Amino acid sequence: MDYLSLIKQPIEEDLNKFVVLFNESLTHADGLLSQVLLHIRQRGGKRMRPMLIMLMARNFGEVSDITQHAAVGIELLHTASLIHDDVVDESGERRGQASVNATYNNKVAVLTGDYILSTALLHVSFTGNQQIIQNLSELGRTLSAGEILQLTNIQNEQFSEEVYYQVIRQKTAALFESCAAIGALSVNASDEDVKRAGQFGQNLGIMFQIRDDIFDYFDSKEIGKPTGNDMIEGKLTLPVIYALNKTNSESMQMLAKKVKAGTVNSDEIATLVEFTKQQGGIDYAEQRMQDFHRVCMEYINQNVKEKAIREALIAYIDYVVQRNY
Repeated sequence: MDYLSLIKQPIEEDLNKFVVLFNESLTHADGLLSQVLLHIRQRGGKRMRPMLIMLMARNFGEVSDITQHAAVGIELLHTASLIHDDVVDESGERRGQASVNATYNNKVAVLTGDYILSTALLHVSFTGNQQIIQNLSELGRTLSAGEILQLTNIQNEQFSEEVYYQVIRQKTAALFESCAAIGALSVNASDEDVKRAGQFGQNLGIMFQIRDDIFDYFDSKEIGKPTGNDMIEGKLTLPVIYALNKTNSESMQMLAKKVKAGTVNSDEIATLVEFTKQQGGIDYAEQRMQDFHRVCMEYINQNVKEKAIREALIAYIDYVVQRNY
């Protein structure tokens, strides 16, 4: 099924306007910065977050200039955070293409990320909406706090699902939460509607990250990262956390601790990946995704009346679960 076409159907014109405004925001006249911004623009992406903003705005009203500038602001903040994340993680690729730090260097990447972050603040200021400005500012703090929590969790010898969810709520789910809430805020939805929209976004974002984490246990050129890449970076995600806690295998726990210490080799990662699959870690993570999918469907059933928006949001949550990259 072509989920993306279903998602875009009621907001196609709005999304086209967004792309123009977003590309304009990543354009500069001078030298190196112009080259780096072009490199970032060419990565494109599926625009999942702006689409959520547009759909939520349409659920409660009509997409306006306020919605558009808010969408550009939040997508720019996300873009800046990815550039900075690649520097922190020493990543050479992003969406299957060379990262900014790999193409240029860390200094250029950090400074470009700062420039884009400032541009995000500029666009969100154009909304003139204090609640939207506050929401995006708090999001920036939450994303940074999530990165730091993830770094400190590497030193934690426990394999905790609770900490896993704390990290992904701050690193990924907070972004979707803000998109849904800001979409509602941009059309003056009630406080209660904004709160419920934000919770929907958070649940959707958790589901999104679990799917991303499952990818790491399989080879795929589309994903743009090798199997076990999270483990190479010292990260243990939901499937392996479940398998470790289910079995209490001392040998596997020793390997997991080597992952956290950054001393694990490729053969040991392959062993841990296979162990995770054999112990039902992937199936468990898939089930947790379905749990969050059900909660998201409850929100749609209770709060989305217009048929086209309803179908688009259902396609959105189905796509998050079913996507293969």
